[in-house]
Amino acid sequence: MATICQIWRPDRGRCFKTYGIVLVLFMDLVLQCVNGYMSSHIGQELPYARDAQRGSVITSPEVSAPASASPADKKSNTSTCPSGGLCSRLPAECINCSYHHNCTYGKPASFTCRPNKGVHCIGESGQQQTNFSLSIVCQFCWQLDPSQYKCKDSTNCMTVSCPRKRYNTTCDVLGHVHCIGNRRFNKRLFCNWTGGYKWSTALALSITLGGFGADRFYLGQWREGLGKLFSFGGLGIWTLIDVLLIGVGYVGPADGSLYI
Repeated sequence: MATICQIWRPDRGRCFKTYGIVLVLFMDLVLQCVNGYMSSHIGQELPYARDAQRGSVITSPEVSAPASASPADKKSNTSTCPSGGLCSRLPAECINCSYHHNCTYGKPASFTCRPNKGVHCIGESGQQQTNFSLSIVCQFCWQLDPSQYKCKDSTNCMTVSCPRKRYNTTCDVLGHVHCIGNRRFNKRLFCNWTGGYKWSTALALSITLGGFGADRFYLGQWREGLGKLFSFGGLGIWTLIDVLLIGVGYVGPADGSLYI
């Protein structure tokens, strides 16, 4: 900045004023990103999180339980439902439980279950059982930790935006995890996919060769790259701004993916 202002010595005041305006606009952009990100999190607060702090009782009648499904709808598969093992170790798709919703959220609860037709299991005593008790944590399937279910990823949404965008997807609970309600549910998740671009590489190119648009070319933004190339990085102003924007992660790959 000092070098450019020394070159434009007669208009030094105007030069400093221009840089001041650019700095104010950049700070305003960063504040908007932070406010948008925080508001998106606060607005998405789920009621069960507040209920968990109070230790409330789950009594929602709107969530259908697997007990409502008939045994014929849950056909056993010998490859996934081995016979002869402990009943409590069977996957969730191999048993039919009578879940009730009057348990305290986050606390262990006991439910009566039976293996599906064609599946044989034994209890702790070694005797075959047709009914057994299963103890699980009282929570609906959509309240599980993200590590306990798998969702379909989307590569059609932008990850670099303010606030960060979300997408609707379908999630399935892992086979060994037991929970109350439907094992397949809808979820609204943040865009979280990558195209293989490295943040460190983009930042290094922006600092060293940013005046020639190398950083923009690397990120797949060839129009902006040509603009920087033929304007010598906007006489240094564009180069400085890109270093800051790439450094904070606001400017990302053109395909909308995350850095790695």
